[in-house]
Parts: sequence; structure tokens; C-alpha cells
Amino acid sequence: MKTNKLTLPILLAFAFFSCEKNQISQTELDGEIIVISQSQGATLGYSKKSGVSILDKDGLHFKDLNKNGQLDKYEDWRLSSDERAKDLASKLSVEQIAGLMLYSSHQSIPAAPGGFGAGTYGGKPLSESGLPTHSLSDQQKKFLEEDNLRHVLITRVESPEIAARWTNEAQAFVEGLGMGIPANNSSDPRHGPVARTEYNAGAGGTISMWPESLGLAATFDTELVERFGEVASMEYRALGLTTALSPQIDLGTEPRWNRLKGTFGEDPTLSADMARAYVDGFQTSKNGFEIANGWGFHSVNAMVKHWPGGGPEEGGRDGHFAYGKFAVYPGDNFKDHLIPFTEGAFKLNGKTKSATAVMPYYTISYGQDKKNQLNTANAYNEYLITDLLRGEYGYDGVVCTDWGVTGNEGPNPEDFRGKPWGLEDKTVEERHYQVLMAGADQFGGNNDIKPVLAAYQMGVEEHGEEWMRERFETSAVRLLRNIFQAGLFENPYLNPENTKATVGKPEFMDEGFEAQLKSIVMLKNKDSVLPLKEKTKVYIPQKFIPSTTNWWGVKSEEKWVDAINLAIAKNYFEVVSNSEEAEAALVFISNPESGTGYDPEDREKGGTGYVPISLQYGPYKAEHARSESIASGDPVIAPSVTNRTYKDKSITASNIKELETLLETKKSMGNKPVIAIIETGNPMIFAEFEREVQGILLHFGVQDQAILDILTGKKEPSALLPVQMPADMKTVELQMEDVPHDMECHVDEIGNAYDFAFGLNWSGKIEDERVRKYSKK
Repeated sequence: MKTNKLTLPILLAFAFFSCEKNQISQTELDGEIIVISQSQGATLGYSKKSGVSILDKDGLHFKDLNKNGQLDKYEDWRLSSDERAKDLASKLSVEQIAGLMLYSSHQSIPAAPGGFGAGTYGGKPLSESGLPTHSLSDQQKKFLEEDNLRHVLITRVESPEIAARWTNEAQAFVEGLGMGIPANNSSDPRHGPVARTEYNAGAGGTISMWPESLGLAATFDTELVERFGEVASMEYRALGLTTALSPQIDLGTEPRWNRLKGTFGEDPTLSADMARAYVDGFQTSKNGFEIANGWGFHSVNAMVKHWPGGGPEEGGRDGHFAYGKFAVYPGDNFKDHLIPFTEGAFKLNGKTKSATAVMPYYTISYGQDKKNQLNTANAYNEYLITDLLRGEYGYDGVVCTDWGVTGNEGPNPEDFRGKPWGLEDKTVEERHYQVLMAGADQFGGNNDIKPVLAAYQMGVEEHGEEWMRERFETSAVRLLRNIFQAGLFENPYLNPENTKATVGKPEFMDEGFEAQLKSIVMLKNKDSVLPLKEKTKVYIPQKFIPSTTNWWGVKSEEKWVDAINLAIAKNYFEVVSNSEEAEAALVFISNPESGTGYDPEDREKGGTGYVPISLQYGPYKAEHARSESIASGDPVIAPSVTNRTYKDKSITASNIKELETLLETKKSMGNKPVIAIIETGNPMIFAEFEREVQGILLHFGVQDQAILDILTGKKEPSALLPVQMPADMKTVELQMEDVPHDMECHVDEIGNAYDFAFGLNWSGKIEDERVRKYSKK
């Protein structure tokens, strides 16, 4: 069997019974990390600085992680992950288990000198410290050692090599502490496309670029999604990441929700199939990289989110903010939102069987607590976690809160602060206790052990020491199991040269680009205007970027930019500067942007603050919105706001100039063809412009080159709509937030309805096995 020195699998079966002598070899990484390979066992990696030694038992080698000179069960790689996790959990102090329950706030490598996630190095900014950029910050050392934290969320990294070297620094640091528990580093999705680069621009460095989740859904291809998971997991492991805070498998049944782009669309069956494929790809190690039961050195734990589905947000608002805290069910369709979890992520085809972690959303699933009738954020709700998730569906993996659930909310509904919905009047410590009593195991975005220890004492006072200790150990076993399964206790270390060779390698970049091509939907092709001939004279008007305010209140300036990378476009077309010279126009636009459903200016003028979210560019008055909101209530704005309706209020998209550009271009082009290329993360209203254009391509985030390959016929479009496109805003207002496929769809001038599973290729409407399997007609 051919094996890699750093990822040699545990050779089970014949290894234990072979008469041959165990062959040992040893290598060094950067002069500090020792890697021991065994012909009859696990590859072991340890740091010279950690104090760990190697035990020899019957010719086999093991790491003495707790430095007691004996082989403890948790150090014995021959045992199952469950056996090892239970043994270690029983040995841990309350403080050590409390540390396992922490999941760090966002960490960039290196830390910035100021702003969000700032850090210091020896009390100084990195630039003044003289330390390399892969060093641990003061704050990281503190939470790893003093708070016993072992789950770290990584965001920006300077480069793959720096990520690998930071991982080695962090793992060596924690290996020398206590029981030698490795760090379980994680990431939010990292594989989105950088639109204006060429497809191979990141080869050898930048991570491979794939469609966003809604784009993956548009392929209707589960094999492609599973392959994405396989590639992504290899790149994650090369970066030192062993947990993915993904996939997001909320049903996108509310078309205005700003997180719909991260879902697999509105259909329960398609979403379940995509979730299953995604998790199988991430969690399953194959061939020589498997340790046991599908787990191994290519495995990444998948944390599926957000239980029990965060999609049906009232009016399309979002639970990151107080104004969007309620998920509502006017169609009494709670059950469909569970399907991507219960029939997808929890019922895998692969050996790992189920996603190993679940994240509840911030929202209050309004009126869905059938036991206690409590309207609290999902992470606080005993019925949703213990009775439903763990009880009815038998889930025994990790449940981790979304980030900042236990923090305090801000003084205004639009403030990006803590999100303790339903427990706003409780203390931070009481909220931690409620999370534990609800059945969850871990606190997202909390580096501080103190409130967890306070929650433990509350449990002792209510239930007794023995009961609360057992409660803590139950969570510890779940948390440790995921670390054991990934092989981290044996060898958490990386070879930076292997990392550089793996992350963003050309083969992975090619696969990602092919997936992008398969995610582009052709909605209209009047008179077969597409594909265009290469070197056609095309006019590409500039694109308007409106001024926006991000979640931290930072406002950007409006501007006009080139709509596409013109250097790449010139490889395909003769790009001209005006419509008079052009044979065709390519107009690149984004979906309408009308805000998040809450406007402080409306509040300051005496209103409630609640305004419409529109899916059209032009002025919209919400004449058909419900008069009384389904849910309401918030200490910050109570008792003045008991009805969150926005009925009869008006709004216009901030990027209406994109529509104006499209219409002006059509006017200037006369009878010459105009092609609209639209990037969207939500359904949108096509009635404003569809009849003015001859061709429409729709995508959910791809590189420019992928669009150009479709436009010129190098690749035939094959994607299908993963969501309905509504006829108008009236149908949006009358649809029910929790119900899929309940909108009247736009019908274009050719007679095609822009419905779920609709798409065109060069021959016309696609009618293949995917459509037959998933179409609702």
C-alpha cells in the first residue's frame, strides 16, 4: 500500500495480528515537529517543546499525552473513538470540559492591529513585535491556556503556508497543556468564486473556487456536490481545518431572506439530497486515508445549520438583528423545514452515517414549542433540541449555538450585538445555563470560560453535583469524539510544503470552474440570439455600485465600475465603447437591493422602523402586506411596537440605476440584441425588464470567464432554477414564509414560466431526468 508519511492510516485488521515486526521511521518538520511512521499502526506527530513522549507497548508506539508514563485508553489508537472519548471525558476537570464547550470568536491569521478581531503579540502590534506572521496572538494563547478553549474559528489567512505553520504552532502549544487535547480548527465556507479573476488565477495558492450553495443547487447534480465536499475537505485539512461550519440547509421558502443565497433553495427533497451529498463529501475519507468507519485524514466534521430551519423569517428579515428575530409558519409547514436535516444530513450514504454537529439558528421558531409553549431562540429551546432533535430523531452529535447568542443585545434593533432572543432579560450566565438545559453542548463565539463555570454551579444548585457532572461529561464525549475521529490525537501537524501543493492546485481549480459553468441558468434565448460568435462587437456598460452600510455600521461610497474584467472579455469579443458600434450589448446587473426590512430613519420620524423588502428595482408600495404581523415583542422597542407590519409603506431599490442602465442600453441599441447577465442571491421580479432583452443568463456567483464561455457557446447552459421567480410583488406578499412553491411565477414573452426546475439549453426548455425527478408539476 502506498502511503504518505504524514497521513499514514491506522492499519487495522492485519496489523494487530501480524507476526512481522513493526517498522518505525522518523522525520522532522521545521526542526520542531517529530513525525513517527509505523508499518503496523498510526502515524504519530508531536512537538519537541510539548513534553510529550512516546510509549512502546508490544512493539507499537503511542503518544503519552498526559505525561503519566502509562498508556491510557484515550491514548490508545486501537480503540474506538467512542471508547477513547468516554475515557478522556471521565478524566477531565470541570474547567477542562467547560473549555471544550467554548467556540472561539473569529480569528484571522495574523490578527489585525485594530478593529474587529484585533490582536497583539507580546503586547504589541505584529508589525512591532518582530514575530513571524504565523505566531499565536496574546489573545489566542490566553483562551487556549487559561480558558481551555480547543475549538477555533479561522477566518482570513495570509496564505495557505502561513495557515499550516500557525496550525503547527497552535497544536504544539495545546499539546503541552493538561491532557494534550488538540485544537479542532474550523471555518465558514471558503470556496466562493472571486468573480473577476480567471479560473486558474488561484492555482498553487488561492483555494479552489466553486459556485455558492444556491449555485450548487442549480446544477441539480448531487454527484457534483459530493465531489465538491471531497475536494474542499482535502483543502481544509491541508489548512489545518477539521470542522466546516456548513452546509447551510435552511429551506429558502421566504424569497426576501438575505441568507437565501447560502441555501440549497426552496425544495425539501432537493435540499435533502444536496445536504446528504455535501456532508458525505466532507466527512468521508477513502482508500488509504481512512482510519475507521469512513473517518480519516481527509475527513472534516460537518456542522449543519440552522436547526430547525431559519428560512421562514417574517417579511424576509433576518435573525442576526432584533427586528428579524421571528421565524413564522403561516402555512403550518414546520415539518418541511426539518427534511434537509432528518432525511439528508442525518441519513448519509457514506460510512460516517450522520453529520457530526448541528447549529440552531438565532430565530425564535414562533409557536413551534409543543411542550412548553416558549418562544425563545432555538438554542434555548428544550423542546426543539432535547425532545425533537435528540429524542424523536435520535441525534447524538454536537449541538453548538450560533455566534453571540448568549450576549446582550444593543440599544437599538439594528445594532449588531448579542442575540439572546426570548431571554433578553436574563444574565449572560443564566443564558449559558439555559443552553445547557435545552440540550446543547457548545457556545459559539465565546472565548470566556467564566459564564460556563457559573452555569455549572447553577446546575449543581438545582440538580446536584453528580447530575451536573454527568451532564457535562455527556457533552464532553460528543465534543471529543469529533476530534478523535479526525485523527488529531495521533497527528495534528502539517507539512507546509504539502499544504502549498494541495490548496488551490490546478486540478481542483479546474473542477471548481467546471462546476461554475454547470450552475449558470439560461432563462431566455429569443430567436436563438445565444451563443454569440467570438469577436462579436459588444458594448458592455459600466455597473453602478450603490452606497451600502454593513453590519458594523460602516458605510461605503457609491461608484461606477467596469461590469466585468475587460481584459478577459477581450479574449472573447471585440469590446467597443458605445452602442452605435456594437453588434450586441452585454448588461451585467445584480438583483435589486432594498435593505433588510428595517430603517432607523423611519423610526426616528415616528414610525415603527419596519419597511418592505422589495424584489424589484422600481418604487414599491406594500399594499398587499399583512396588516398585523404574526409575531412581535422586543424589550428595546416595547411597548411602543406591538405590530411589525409595513403595510402601505414604500421603498425603492438602492441600485435602481442598474435597471435604468439596462433600459437605456436597450433604447440606444434599437433592434440590436441586448443580453442581461444577472447575479442574484434571491428571487427577483423580471416583469420590469424581461421584454426589453433578447437573452437572460442568471447566476448565483461565478467568475467572469464562466459567463463568457456560456455566452460564446464554449459550454452549453445546463442549470435549472432552484427557486421560483415571482410574477410581481403582490404574489411575494401573499405567499407564506414557510411554504415552498407557492408563488405565481413570471411568464416571459415566449411563454416560459420561470418556475422551480426551469432552465434552457441551446435546444430549448430542458426536460431531462433532473426535471422529471424534482419538478413539482
